[in-house]
Amino acid sequence: MIAVVGSLNLDLVAPVPRHPVPGETVLGGDIAEHPGGKGANQAVAAARLGGEVAMVGRVGDDDAAQLMLEAVRGQGVDSTHVVRTEGVPTGRAMIAVGPTGENSIVVSPGANARLSAADCEGSADLLGRARVTVLQQEVPDEANHAAARLSGGIVVHNPAPAGENTVPPPYVDLLVPNRTELAALAGTPVPKTIDQVVAAARRMTGAGAVVVTLGGDGVLLLEGGASLHIPAFTVRATDTTAAGDCFCGALAVGLAEGRTLEQAARWAAAAAALSTTRPGAQPSLARRDEVEAFLAERG
Repeated sequence: MIAVVGSLNLDLVAPVPRHPVPGETVLGGDIAEHPGGKGANQAVAAARLGGEVAMVGRVGDDDAAQLMLEAVRGQGVDSTHVVRTEGVPTGRAMIAVGPTGENSIVVSPGANARLSAADCEGSADLLGRARVTVLQQEVPDEANHAAARLSGGIVVHNPAPAGENTVPPPYVDLLVPNRTELAALAGTPVPKTIDQVVAAARRMTGAGAVVVTLGGDGVLLLEGGASLHIPAFTVRATDTTAAGDCFCGALAVGLAEGRTLEQAARWAAAAAALSTTRPGAQPSLARRDEVEAFLAERG
């Protein structure tokens, strides 16, 4: 079983011809609403790929709360440990998507910011039974730290969004940043070459292993002092919003099924590549049969 401790957001998505600079207004296309949030996206990604998934989180007391709960339940995610929070809104994400699929995102946490260590303590039985527990940074550190401590299986931490003061919780077995997040955590410039990524990843001594997602440059694994680069799968991307979340959910499924880190990462890279070919966050997430067919085509 996979436990995901994290955020649930209603995504408001608008296509833009280009991303604005500070002080500039850019006219976009029609806005669309999709269920999202890094935690919910990762939970749904794992469920669509065949994982048994339960989520720990918070929603508000507005209409969006019911929409979010129905969205995750509809994909087979157990939402028993998702709490409705009085007096606050459900989280929102405002997303601008450019012509090549690159996005800019502003998150208003809402109820996500109220997730606490006590919530995780109340889910201790669930976390203790999980083969993999997945964490992100759209909920308070105290919740992540408690969840990592209570987890009975592999702890995967996706430090997104990451800032200068982001510190991964203790007890993390696998850290999964992108190159920008890696730079924030390691205190280095954003690495451009694979060698620079390796050097920055070696500074992350608190986790058992590091998997760095590099978009079109693939994935880098660092485990036990050894590094391995997995090239990206070539696809025609239209929206990269959920690629990282899809990767994390798929990685959790691979690890829960007993695959090696390399096998799980390649599986996850294929799922993430497929997600970029469709718009939206949760609507774009790949299904197991799609990933298997995609990998079969590429040998």
